[in-house]
Amino acid sequence: MQDVFWTLNVKYVATDRPLLASTFSFFTSMISLGVFYDILTRLDTERSILAITVYSLGIAVGTFIAMKSKFGKSKK
Repeated sequence: MQDVFWTLNVKYVATDRPLLASTFSFFTSMISLGVFYDILTRLDTERSILAITVYSLGIAVGTFIAMKSKFGKSKK
């Protein structure tokens, strides 16, 4: 969800829609910092690389989904 929201935020900034961009910026920050805090507080030598890898894969999947979705696309 973090990267879906981030990608939508970028779309709304690019299309000059400040209210939607600000809204998605807020939720992106909340999710990002929450996940980052969770990863940092649970790090240990065995799970740290796996947690960071899974987190990064989630960002990649979120970007793909957001870019392929119809969210925020204006009708021409």
